[in-house]
Amino acid sequence: MADTDTQDMTAEESAMMEEWDDASEAESQADFDAADGDDDTRILNQDEIDSLLGFDDGDDGNHTSGVMALINSALVNYERLPMLDIVFDRLVRLMSTSLRNLTSDNVEVSLDQVSTVRFGDYMNSIPLPAMLSMFKAEEWDNNGLMVIDSALIYSVVDVLLGGRKGTPAIRVEGRPYTTIETRLIERMSSVVLNDLSSAFDPLAPVSFALDRMETNPRFAALTQGSNACVLARLRIDMGDRGGRVEILIPYATLEPIRELLLQMFMGEKFGRDSIWETHLTNELYETDVAMQAILGEKTVSLDDLLNWEPGTTVVFNTQPSDKVEVRCGDFPMFKATMGQKQGMLSMKINNYIKPEMTEKKS
Repeated sequence: MADTDTQDMTAEESAMMEEWDDASEAESQADFDAADGDDDTRILNQDEIDSLLGFDDGDDGNHTSGVMALINSALVNYERLPMLDIVFDRLVRLMSTSLRNLTSDNVEVSLDQVSTVRFGDYMNSIPLPAMLSMFKAEEWDNNGLMVIDSALIYSVVDVLLGGRKGTPAIRVEGRPYTTIETRLIERMSSVVLNDLSSAFDPLAPVSFALDRMETNPRFAALTQGSNACVLARLRIDMGDRGGRVEILIPYATLEPIRELLLQMFMGEKFGRDSIWETHLTNELYETDVAMQAILGEKTVSLDDLLNWEPGTTVVFNTQPSDKVEVRCGDFPMFKATMGQKQGMLSMKINNYIKPEMTEKKS
């Protein structure tokens, strides 16, 4: 009897274990299917990968996102230096006049963009052939770069050498620039640098001097490749001809005038408002001021002063011909001669007491 009960319990336990195994296998299969479905949803398509890396074609060139935004987050935005917009706008007006005088042609200069770039990235993106003008800021003891593209080089050479108007400049690619072409571009670069100096004059006097001309970007290293620079892209049109000029100024070059470039408008650099200053000056001229004529002074001891009684006579050493001191508060202002007119005491101012004399006297 006992053996029968034992066999029944063993059969029940075996059946229960089989049920548990079937349930465990079903649960494992469900988890695997769910995991398989999750893997399918976690696979990124090409558009999502491009968006993550910041290479989305739908974005414009001025907007970066994803990993590229993180990489470029260390760059300083030029909008933190609002005075640069005013400087480059002034440069455009000055260049329009100076280049017209240089070429005797109708020249239109426009500012396309002012942005911040890394020096190394910009040097790798320069379209060749081009001329690179290295210039130095004398007062700031640092350098900058001006890049003139081939279209503008051939256009300027054609205009300065008497080319006909209305005909595009002939480009001869694949050869180095001749000495004549180099000299003419040096002349134009000097004109542009003089205008750039004039554009900075209201903010801070500086002289930009042309250092040398290069055609290979490897020989135009100004700073480290990871340093931030301000890049101004200018478009120069001369009828049907024209090209681009790009001015690159490292932030290290602008560091001496960084505080001035942080201003929102020109008046801030003087620290005052000229209209309010004029109004305040006019109001001060109308202010009533109390003046005192010191006829005489005498130093006595406190003991003598306490012994004074009504009728005590105090003798001063001032003579009628002596000059008395006229004060405004505690500050001596004039030396004057005392007199009498129409029964009243009067004084005639002889000379002004300078503040330096007052300080030495005190």
